Amino acid sequence: MTLKTIAGFDRIGEENAFAVLARANQLAAEGRDIINLGIGQPDFRTPEHVVEAAVKALRDGHHGYTPAVGIPPLREAVARRTALTTGVEVSPESVLIAPGGKVTMFAAILMFGEPGADILYPDPGFPIYRSMIEFTGARPVPVPIREANTFAFSADETLSLITPATRLLIVNSPANPTGGVTPRTEIDKLVKGLADWPDVTIMSDEIYDCMTYDGEEHVSLLTYPELRERLILLNGFSKTWAMTGWRLGWSIWPDGLFDKVRKLAVNCWSCVNAPTQYAGIAAIDGPQDAVTDMVAAFDRRRQVVTELLNQLPGMSCVTPKGAFYAFPNVAETGWSAKPLANALLEEIGVALIGGPDFGVHGEGYVRVSYANSEENIRRAIERMGAFLSDRAQQQRAGGT
Repeated sequence: MTLKTIAGFDRIGEENAFAVLARANQLAAEGRDIINLGIGQPDFRTPEHVVEAAVKALRDGHHGYTPAVGIPPLREAVARRTALTTGVEVSPESVLIAPGGKVTMFAAILMFGEPGADILYPDPGFPIYRSMIEFTGARPVPVPIREANTFAFSADETLSLITPATRLLIVNSPANPTGGVTPRTEIDKLVKGLADWPDVTIMSDEIYDCMTYDGEEHVSLLTYPELRERLILLNGFSKTWAMTGWRLGWSIWPDGLFDKVRKLAVNCWSCVNAPTQYAGIAAIDGPQDAVTDMVAAFDRRRQVVTELLNQLPGMSCVTPKGAFYAFPNVAETGWSAKPLANALLEEIGVALIGGPDFGVHGEGYVRVSYANSEENIRRAIERMGAFLSDRAQQQRAGGT
């Protein structure tokens, strides 16, 4: 018997980082020494006071349903944090608490995506953007993110892709997978140009907002009042407080869209589990020493990974300015990106993600996560160097 499904489900893609993680774990279970520079999650523990807040919530009896949009104290904490980090006062009533950051992407793209609509998204970029756009039947329009622009988006190029069919524009800075940070001058230009397209809604993915380096500034689109009534802001706890497994995110919505996303929450996930929300309050309101230390460690690793990658034969790497990823150019190695990433995992036990998993403009690159120890980063890149040198020598020998 053949089971029929809705056609849209055939268009859903995946996030290949999880497939690479599964294969890396399988190889490790077989006794292989695997160094994982693929998965995008901090290698630090969630701060202890955050863990204890969740335990206390359980012991205090917070075992039941919560409001679909989040408990008021957490929504208030997010509003306080937003005012502190951006200087913008937002009402807790515009804050939605969700089970992770992807939920905001899902909700925003579902609201605006339909056949005949265009949605613009960064490429290379987080793969779920395109996956969800295609699921809705909308046309995905990639906004090229170019190495020549140090992986910042170009306002002029972005604006040139907007048409009357454009319903939603997705932007991401600091960016996954490139580590690019778009400067204020470019964002100013984008916002000015968007005045000509008042019907385009913007979703700003700012999940890495606290991870910038070398004096780079994170510029939140919330700081532009002219966008406020058509801006959806995505953020969450996974990266900043090393809470990937807790599945806790937040978003800030325009008044005209909030009730729509509230209804989606009621119909889809009901609510976020109670103790995790109390952990979120502790994360925001508690001491930030662990966050500061983690970002400082990422900064040190960033410098190491960039220096070492630039020493590898056939590789070059722009210094990332944000997040915890490097995106080296591997075009001169003689390998296509995904076959190289696969060979590095299978043959020398180094897990990376091939650039095409992040979009068509990712060919010629691999993503290296430096959310691993400096010792492991050095060991991994040493293995990569030996592998590339050996293969180059074999090719030269075969050609003589």
